[in-house]
Amino acid sequence: MIVAPEPVPEDLWQRIRNGYAMNELNSPLIKRHEKWYASHPDYVLRMTERGRRYLFYIVEEVERRGMPMEIALLPMIESAFNPGANSVASASGIWQFIPSTGKHFGMEQNWWHDGRRDIIGATNGALDYLQKLHDQFGDWELALAAYNWGENAVARAQAKNRKLRKPTDYSHLRMPRETQNYVPKLLAVKNIVSDPASFGLILSDVPDEPYFEAVAANQHMDVKIAAELADISMEEFIALNPSHNRPVILQDTSNVLLLPVDKVETFRSNLAKTNLRLVSWQPYESRKGERFEQIAAHFGLTISELRSANGLSKYAQESNGQTLLVPIKDEESAIQFAAFNMHPNAVAEMYGAVRYTVRKGDTISTIARRFHVSQRQLREANNGRTFLRVGQHFNIVLSDTHRPAARKHSVTATKAKSKKSSNTQKKPASMKVAYAPRQSGQSN
Repeated sequence: MIVAPEPVPEDLWQRIRNGYAMNELNSPLIKRHEKWYASHPDYVLRMTERGRRYLFYIVEEVERRGMPMEIALLPMIESAFNPGANSVASASGIWQFIPSTGKHFGMEQNWWHDGRRDIIGATNGALDYLQKLHDQFGDWELALAAYNWGENAVARAQAKNRKLRKPTDYSHLRMPRETQNYVPKLLAVKNIVSDPASFGLILSDVPDEPYFEAVAANQHMDVKIAAELADISMEEFIALNPSHNRPVILQDTSNVLLLPVDKVETFRSNLAKTNLRLVSWQPYESRKGERFEQIAAHFGLTISELRSANGLSKYAQESNGQTLLVPIKDEESAIQFAAFNMHPNAVAEMYGAVRYTVRKGDTISTIARRFHVSQRQLREANNGRTFLRVGQHFNIVLSDTHRPAARKHSVTATKAKSKKSSNTQKKPASMKVAYAPRQSGQSN
């Protein structure tokens, strides 16, 4: 019996090449950046190896919006696909959002969680911002310049050129050196992806298929435990979930985890049958003037471990009254912090939902198709609402295949739900996609 070989997945790089749509730019800077990349083959290989986790999702979103596929390569010049990248201007994540622009596009930033590093949220926010800039300036070169330099700066440069009766396109604007290099650098990367061999370079293989899947995470747990349940390394878990600032996931709005597609069932199965304590950390309200050394000793930590878990300066000696993260010390503490230590055997019937931010062009029909739910289910989960406006939040109840027949009402992953049902553990359900929410890009 002859067994046919399994089909080889299509190459994502070719899909990217097929979607190129930006104009050529006559700039000597392109050749300069091509030469730099060609002389750093190890850097290019590492960058594309990191990018293989995120590129499929980015390409899908860029294609869905009808944007030039060059935009999918932008994280290469922003962060080299390093999800933990931070710039001197406090820009963070693969799309390098500064704090204010991140907040403008819905990326919450607090002690527990930084939405600018969330792969799905930051990608959607970056593409939303780039679409807005393209609508404002009329071409992608100017939109990219504004992404890097700021929209007001580009508008002022155009106004100055008009006053001097000069052209206002990208090539004729007077810009800072970084912005002058920004589009040429992207086009150099485009040319390298088009024909890496001609530059003596190798790109990491990236199949044209999903790398990760979003899984509803309706209980708090240690990051280490989450990685173990999925049977993946901490490095892999953090690369897919880089927005968590602490070793425990307690953030109420972080209601999804990203896991490799082939590990989702492993995670779900292990979570259902584990007898491990899911959370070993708890918040501790320190007193003003309380010495960190004493707090560390009380909870069985070294002072360096306490500082590491809480992002404390090595020079800080006393608390200013802030909340600290410390281990759960004993059974009494475990009961006191039950909201953060749900019993793993109490997997309830409830199913998860995620909150989606409506974007330009969305309709009830397109949202329903995207999340594999019916329009009726979507309306029922949102009090019969049918009118959409950009920025509006919609509850997306996950697929019926993960929904117990006994439960007919929706459950919304919000802070209120977390407070009301802190002692109930919910079964994670998987989905293939995201919610929405960007920046002033910093090259890396």
